[in-house]
Amino acid sequence: MDPALDPLIHQETRLRLVALLAGLGEGAEAEFGWLQGVLGLSEGNLSSHLRRLEEAGYVEVRKGYQGRRPRTWVRLTPKGRAAYEAHRQALLRLLGA
Repeated sequence: MDPALDPLIHQETRLRLVALLAGLGEGAEAEFGWLQGVLGLSEGNLSSHLRRLEEAGYVEVRKGYQGRRPRTWVRLTPKGRAAYEAHRQALLRLLGA
């Protein structure tokens, strides 16, 4: 594997998740339920992947309320954006080889 490929991001679900968050723009947040629906993941599966990304400092998870309903928002951190961009560039090099 190319040393620039990040094994944490390279996993298919996490790659889709990070790419989706990166596509929202810098500093943008996504609501957990929206991510779950777009990615077609169960609550537990999405939580597990988010936990791994959060432990690495790639995403920030914020909990709060919207009205009386508890909500969770997720955003890509600057470290996560840099890791994603490096991984994306490594994939492009690999595909171009």
